[in-house]
Amino acid sequence: MIVEQLSLNASTWHNSLNKIEIVPNIVLLFVSPKFIAKAELIDQLLKRYPEVKLLGCSTAGEISGITVSDKTVSLTAIKFEHVQNRLETVEVENRDESFNAGVSLAEKLEFKDLKHILLFSDGLNVNGSDLVSGLRSVLPEIGITGGLAGDGLDFRETFVIANSLISDGIVVGLGLYGDHLKVGYSSKSGWYGFGIERLVTKSVNNTLYELDGLPALDIYKSFLGDEITGQSSAALRFPLSIRVNETEEPVVRTVVSLDEEHQGLTFTDRIPKGALVRLMNSNVNKLIDGAKYSAIEASNAINESGELAILISCAGRRKMLKQLVEEEVDAVRDVIGEKPKITGIYSYGEIGPFREFAPCKFHNQTMTITILSEC
Repeated sequence: MIVEQLSLNASTWHNSLNKIEIVPNIVLLFVSPKFIAKAELIDQLLKRYPEVKLLGCSTAGEISGITVSDKTVSLTAIKFEHVQNRLETVEVENRDESFNAGVSLAEKLEFKDLKHILLFSDGLNVNGSDLVSGLRSVLPEIGITGGLAGDGLDFRETFVIANSLISDGIVVGLGLYGDHLKVGYSSKSGWYGFGIERLVTKSVNNTLYELDGLPALDIYKSFLGDEITGQSSAALRFPLSIRVNETEEPVVRTVVSLDEEHQGLTFTDRIPKGALVRLMNSNVNKLIDGAKYSAIEASNAINESGELAILISCAGRRKMLKQLVEEEVDAVRDVIGEKPKITGIYSYGEIGPFREFAPCKFHNQTMTITILSEC
């Protein structure tokens, strides 16, 4: 496995492509929504490498090495010597079709010796939990990692890349096959719960209206006070943990907007009635520690030095870390060493297991790390 990496900007990307010395069979493209020349870039790559598989998505920040940027493209060229690959897409006409989309994608990628799936999805029109559930219903034992496309903090329009296709409303999956692939992964957050766990007594899709029979927004504001007003993006800093039943490990869900009129909280994913939720908080040091522990878990799972680390971190984490955002990427580098190339995005949702042998989940506010190697 040979990996080359470039960070492209609007003024020099044409010449930068000449720095690629290998003939890749896979290219990952994590593209700022403000990078206008994305179609031209993809056209150039497909002309240079007619057999290549291109996949990626828009971002809320591009990770290249230990640098976090905007208005750029993090391009990673990969040449596998022995690992086989297959790229498939599915359309998602509306959020209610997310489970079926996951089933369809899994069936398209289900072939002998499937070892892992890298997946990138529309960030606004797909229910991440249902998508993952659909995939797991067909492929319960296969590792799946990836994320939902971002759009800065605008939440207006995202896109997914699959070869020459650049579109919203789709999911792309790359199946990796054969025993020559080595992969480690982990998802950790660094957020901690406070207060009591409460029962969801009224919700509709992604909007939570009542906890323990009381208005959800009233309870939310009673803990956070003046921190949260109107449609303030400060809500990104105070997510909730959720578990559907008492035996399930809780996942984190981000608050994206407040409904003052109906006393509701809108999240990035469905909040089902009967679920158990708890308020969460964190600080810069704990978030950085979360990234560190995710790197440790992923490194231990692969049990050797990888060639490529793909980091999917949450747009909410970036909002919280502010100018220290590169510290969490640097913490990953300190754990995995200098050998692996690092690429990734800030996303609207992360997909991956908590740890090796755990089931795949849809997350918010985590650092989800996938480390790849070939033997």
